[in-house]
Amino acid sequence: MKPYSYLVCALFTGLLAGCASNSTVDAIRRDLHETRERVQNMEKDVHTAREGEKNLKNDFTSLRKTDADISSMMDATKMELQVASARLEDMSQSQKKNSDDLKRYRDDTDRRLVMIEDRIVKLQAALDEMNKRMREGLAAGPAQTDENRPDALYLKGLESFKANNMAAARTSLAQFVEQHPSHELVPNARYWIGETYYGEKNYEQAILEFQEVIKLYPKKDKAPAAMLKQALSFKALKDIKSSRYVLSRLVQDYPKSDEAKKSRALLKELK
Repeated sequence: MKPYSYLVCALFTGLLAGCASNSTVDAIRRDLHETRERVQNMEKDVHTAREGEKNLKNDFTSLRKTDADISSMMDATKMELQVASARLEDMSQSQKKNSDDLKRYRDDTDRRLVMIEDRIVKLQAALDEMNKRMREGLAAGPAQTDENRPDALYLKGLESFKANNMAAARTSLAQFVEQHPSHELVPNARYWIGETYYGEKNYEQAILEFQEVIKLYPKKDKAPAAMLKQALSFKALKDIKSSRYVLSRLVQDYPKSDEAKKSRALLKELK
């Protein structure tokens, strides 16, 4: 082989080696570049993950604070409910006591009225008898016995009422009304018949009996008393609307009566 041929071969071989070396370097450079990009992307992902973790920690801290605030509010609300329940119970007990006291007062007042009316009737009867005997100069003979007096049944009914024997009182009073329909005590007798039903808590019948007094004897003293007891009967039946209506009519029709004063107080209770 000629010398220049060796030189050509050597140069060709060197060029091939140089080309191979350059290709390898380029490949390595590409790999390094890709690796660097992956590392940068991973760093970004790590940074993002850390930011997310930080946000989660902040959210968790906020949630814990909110949970603590809610727990505190619930505890305070429970305490307020306990205090309100205790106050309501105290008010309920106080109202029940006042209601019981008022009922005892009314019952006692009714019995006192019976006793007073009994005494008035007896005194009036004795006075009438004395006047009669004085007018006749004792010529008519001995006075009537208690059993023969026109108001004997009425007085008997009141005695039974005082003894809390409502059925017996009602029987005597009804007989008195039947036997002496024009007697001046008939309105009173009808009123006390209503009271016997009220005493037995037969409020429906009591309302009807009191209505007879209101309708038939509107100008008698027992009319406002009958209206008051009728209103209380409606109240006992939980018919507050009717009770308020009767009380309002009582105040309007008998404004100066003692019953009107009681009615005004009751109207305030029934609001």
